[in-house]
Amino acid sequence: MIGNIENLILEHLKTIQAEQAAARERDAEVLARLSSIENGLARISRDEALTYTELVQDRHVVDKLKERIERIERRLELSQ
Repeated sequence: MIGNIENLILEHLKTIQAEQAAARERDAEVLARLSSIENGLARISRDEALTYTELVQDRHVVDKLKERIERIERRLELSQ
């Protein structure tokens, strides 16, 4: 009788250990996927920052061109 109880307890412990191992595997997979998502978001943020930097640089170029055109118009007395 005691042998049966011990076997039953061992079977339950083995089941619990198997479930814990499966949970650890799922956790590892979830953490790996989360890490991948975080890396993707970081890349998107970096790309957006680079795009904004290019936009600002383009605005500066356009502003300088406008200034040059205005200066040329003033010299040629084309502005009103």
